[in-house]
Amino acid sequence: MRPFKIAKKTKTYISLALVLLCNPLMATTADLSQITRLANQGDVISQTNLAEMYYEGKVVPQDYKKALEWTQKAANQGSARAQTALGYMYYEGKVVPQDYKKALEWYQKAANQGNARAQMELGSIYEDGRGVRQDHQKAFEWYQKAANQGEADAQVRVGFMYAEGKGVRQDYQKTMEWFMKAANQGDATANHNLGVIYYKGKGVAQDYKKALEWFTKAANQGDAQSQFNLGVMYVEGQGVPQDYKKGLEWFTKAANQGDAQSQFNLGLMHNKGEGVAQDYKKALEWYTKAANQGDAQSQFNLGLMYEDDHGVHQDYKKALEWYQKAANQGYARAQENLGFMYEDGRGVRQDYKKAFEWYQKAANQGESTAQMRIGFMYANGRGVHQNDKKAIEWITKAANQGYADAQNLLGIMYKNGDGVSQDYKKAKEWYGKACDNGLQEGCNAYKELNQSGF
Repeated sequence: MRPFKIAKKTKTYISLALVLLCNPLMATTADLSQITRLANQGDVISQTNLAEMYYEGKVVPQDYKKALEWTQKAANQGSARAQTALGYMYYEGKVVPQDYKKALEWYQKAANQGNARAQMELGSIYEDGRGVRQDHQKAFEWYQKAANQGEADAQVRVGFMYAEGKGVRQDYQKTMEWFMKAANQGDATANHNLGVIYYKGKGVAQDYKKALEWFTKAANQGDAQSQFNLGVMYVEGQGVPQDYKKGLEWFTKAANQGDAQSQFNLGLMHNKGEGVAQDYKKALEWYTKAANQGDAQSQFNLGLMYEDDHGVHQDYKKALEWYQKAANQGYARAQENLGFMYEDGRGVRQDYKKAFEWYQKAANQGESTAQMRIGFMYANGRGVHQNDKKAIEWITKAANQGYADAQNLLGIMYKNGDGVSQDYKKAKEWYGKACDNGLQEGCNAYKELNQSGF
């Protein structure tokens, strides 16, 4: 389960109506002529309202070109709201071709007039380095200006930058203060982030119960990350009695919003029968949803299900496809399993060289089984030139991680003098380690050497 993380406020896709509209507009066809007349006379509010009507297709047919014209007129008269709207249009490529430099210009005009939304967007531009050199300090300065005006999105960004130490010295106490300001305005991301702070004990004493409270607030607002976190806390029994059923409920809420990790967890729970009746078909459904979003764990588990005939007909080719997807993302266990499939010729033509290549990738990430297989392939010259020294080296790597089969294999090699000088003492030592790790074969070999006086 992924670690709980403080969320950076995601880019707010503001609607044109939000930045243009000065007052609620409940215009009718009868009002249109008056609004148009006033707009033509240079009334800024009427111009912005008319722009919004054309943009949204309210009362008049939707017409982006006319929306742009009226927004431009209001902006040229110095309307900060219209200037912010133009900045949004250029930034997102709405109505006009995307142009970060022009977006910056219009946001700057509005921000200099004190428009909090424009200040917030300027901060985002400097933070992301869109159309301008990335500058965390300038980003922080603009976020701070907007935050001081009560802009909740900006307050979250300021808190995030204090947490990360971007553009400002890291300060969890100030992080907490700014998140609290936004949370008091009902901001879901701020509620989520306060949950993370209490969960991890960053700048405050760790407190799972308080974390649960804040996550619940955000989750009830529809925040998928918080719903996922609540699922984890109920499943793990953190700050609350363990309750798989509630964990399942929260994971389902997040999964239905497309959260891939929650979809994976639902797959896992149905796969194992935790908090729900074991159901391989449902596990397959949830894994597939997450896998199609690129979740490597789910891709790997789908590979296992197709390989082992769980919930689907055994299909080595499909298993290979899913392992390949996960392996290409660097998922070590999938790389290891690809090695097995190429070595054994399952779902693909047997190819020792490719098997070795995939084992190598997994072994370099510390997968002990892959390390042992590399050792075995060096010992037997499969897919690589035979090399006793490297065989021992890789098998020893696996053995030193506590892998009993590798420890037992080293015992055999030292006992028989395979690739090493015969050494009964070392053989007995490795057999003993294999035995201690639960391998009866190692226990039997240790006993045999012990009775022989070694």
